[in-house]
Amino acid sequence: MESMADIEIKAIYLNEQELCKEDEPDEAVETIDDVENISEGAKKKKKKKKKKKKPLQSGEDQEGGKTEGKENGEINQITEKLANHKIEANGIAEGAEDEDGEDGKKKKRKKKKGGSKQQTEPPSVPISELFADGNFPEGQIMKYPIVDQTAKDRFTNEEKRALERANTYLYQEMRQAAEAHRQTRQYMKKIIKPGMTMIEICETLESTARKLINEKGLEAGLAFPTGCSLNHCAAHYTPNEGDTTVLKYDDVCKIDFGTHINGRIIDCAFTLTFNPKYDRLVEAVKEATNTGIKESGIDVRLCDIGAAIQEVMESYEVELDGTTYQVKSIRNLNGHSIGPYRIHGGKTVPIVKGGDAVRMEEMEFYAIETFGSTGKGIVHDDMEVSHYMKNFDVGHVPLRLQKSKQLLNVINKNFGTLAFCRRWLDRLGETKYLMALKNLCDTGILDPYPPLCDVKGCYTAQFEHTLLLRPTCKEVISRGEDY
Repeated sequence: MESMADIEIKAIYLNEQELCKEDEPDEAVETIDDVENISEGAKKKKKKKKKKKKPLQSGEDQEGGKTEGKENGEINQITEKLANHKIEANGIAEGAEDEDGEDGKKKKRKKKKGGSKQQTEPPSVPISELFADGNFPEGQIMKYPIVDQTAKDRFTNEEKRALERANTYLYQEMRQAAEAHRQTRQYMKKIIKPGMTMIEICETLESTARKLINEKGLEAGLAFPTGCSLNHCAAHYTPNEGDTTVLKYDDVCKIDFGTHINGRIIDCAFTLTFNPKYDRLVEAVKEATNTGIKESGIDVRLCDIGAAIQEVMESYEVELDGTTYQVKSIRNLNGHSIGPYRIHGGKTVPIVKGGDAVRMEEMEFYAIETFGSTGKGIVHDDMEVSHYMKNFDVGHVPLRLQKSKQLLNVINKNFGTLAFCRRWLDRLGETKYLMALKNLCDTGILDPYPPLCDVKGCYTAQFEHTLLLRPTCKEVISRGEDY
């Protein structure tokens, strides 16, 4: 039978073995061997003592006492060794917990830092996810021109700043739509190359913009069809199904598209060229647009803006194939105010001198756009119609054709009073709708917008930005690093 010392040693070892077996398995095995060897040695010595039946003498007692003392000393050493293993094991465990805790914190911090999504290439992540906190990039902030003595005080006036805070939600909607526009156009500038069909360009652009704006019925989406007018055509051209027009190296292409959030429209356009001979034409129109933006402000007369634009535009000349042309403002095209779900809000911003002496007002939105031409500077309707828009002021009009009623329901549901094109009807699965479309135009429910062209052989360019007249300043919402 095992002695009490053996039982105590094994009990101590069994209690401590679980703590030590993971961290220091080799030392634990050595300890077991030591304990077993000592136990076996103690058993043999006791058996030898039992065989001796003679009474112990004083020398033997002393020897036995020495043996038992030696055993007890070895047992104490093993106990201390196990206790040290326990202390070390606890220290290792605590250190591991601390490290896990620190690593856990670091992982959480890293996860927090990496929580904001990054845009893909091509762009596909909605702007609302890139700026999950709802604070979207601000446009270019500009001070108002001093028309009267009140303009200079607007930026610091506390009452005006209170009005700013009350309209924060509106600003954020506009900025979200503007950021979707910026990222879309910057991507399209990289990929548009000569040899692409106009349908391919428009469908790629619209697909990208729909993803970034996170299209959702009438709450968010495209504000009007993508304009990609070429050369002498200045505006309102987008290809219909079956159009095989291909972009060429010597073409001057105007890319004009819009985005919206809850009907707050961003209307912005730029001119794309590949041949550097058109650089002066593009520069003239860009400078004219920037001049219009600079001159705009609360209480500014619209006719004064037009005069400033024309002066800058027509100060430029461009040489094309040995012939010098003056860049002319297209007098029957102009900028315009923008209303909720209404691209043409009622006021027009001319790009030539003359026009109405109507003044700009606080909290109005404007599309400041200019068109320059090497032709006559006047446009007319030409080519096949592609753009349509419901008349904003039309009331109930009785319709006799069932197909017209059905088509009108589709238009009301998907576009409302926003512009659309025939490609978008095709995308919704509509077929054989041309007769119904003509009937809706004839009854005045829809207005057709045919392409607008100058004389053939000339070249036209366009630039456009959306401007908000805030109480304290004006914000060019659509401004970007590109233009």
